[in-house]
Amino acid sequence: MAGVEQITVEAGEAGMRLDRWFKAHFPGLGFVQLQKLLRSGQVRVDGGRAKADTRVEPGQVVRIPPLGVDRKGEGQLTAKTMRGQDDGDVLRKMLLHEDPKVFVFNKPAGLAVQGGSGVTRHVDDMLEAWRNAKGEKPRLVHRLDRDTSGVLVVARTRLAAMKLAEAFRQRETKKVYWALVKGVPKKREDKISTWLVKEQTPDGDRVRIARHGEEGADHAVSHYRVVEQAGQTLSWLEMEPYTGRTHQLRVHAAHIGCPIIGDPKYFEADTNWDFPGGIQNRLHLHARRIVIPHPDKGIIDVTAPLPPHMRQSWNLLGFDEASAGETE
Repeated sequence: MAGVEQITVEAGEAGMRLDRWFKAHFPGLGFVQLQKLLRSGQVRVDGGRAKADTRVEPGQVVRIPPLGVDRKGEGQLTAKTMRGQDDGDVLRKMLLHEDPKVFVFNKPAGLAVQGGSGVTRHVDDMLEAWRNAKGEKPRLVHRLDRDTSGVLVVARTRLAAMKLAEAFRQRETKKVYWALVKGVPKKREDKISTWLVKEQTPDGDRVRIARHGEEGADHAVSHYRVVEQAGQTLSWLEMEPYTGRTHQLRVHAAHIGCPIIGDPKYFEADTNWDFPGGIQNRLHLHARRIVIPHPDKGIIDVTAPLPPHMRQSWNLLGFDEASAGETE
């Protein structure tokens, strides 16, 4: 949203509390953020100041300042809404950054990066729609799990792909993920260092913590910190993988006793644990930000907005995205 917007209250919204009205129209707006806007007078009803519990009536006009979140139904690309859309159009809607050498996309949860068993549509195949004048197809330089959303870097030329892939290999990249997990870790921030081994199962690849000296195991290191928590039930973690192993963050979260909400492979809840009402049972892991050297010069630093199901959870829990304090 570029500037101030004026929205008229509709007939079906008579008597609705203002905070509920905002939740219906802007599900990505946190309660704390709304309170700040109300206190400072940036949100107004018919030109006057209002409170969270103000009741709105049809015909009233609500002043909406720039919020930095989408209005409901706008910009919420999902694997479901992509159906029937042209590959080129879908890629355009996913695009976060574009220059002559690099694309950065916000991959929706549920869209595979590469082909595999049961995969009918994936990013690698979709990139055929964006071959350049020389016939070059954009190249993947890293991947995300199918159910993980967020920043995906794609090279536009062969040389750019080589340089970006080398930056990943040399660990010159900063990758920041946001996760919603069960419980609260014992330490507010910590480093997780384990050995991981991949196994074939009837449900596909599964990764587990390896025994000391086990053959085929890879060392994996992750860092995390607790940003906010909802009592002792749920925590918002900011996670950074130092290594890039398959399912690394998902396994590491489970390893510290705080599996990621909605993880079909690694979430094993106690029998007396109830899934929180209103939160979708989908993987709550999002590749929030990437900082990587540009193939020519400078730095690419791109942040991806939360997917709709995680935005809904943040809204329900009253988490304020500004709490993460995203700085270098």
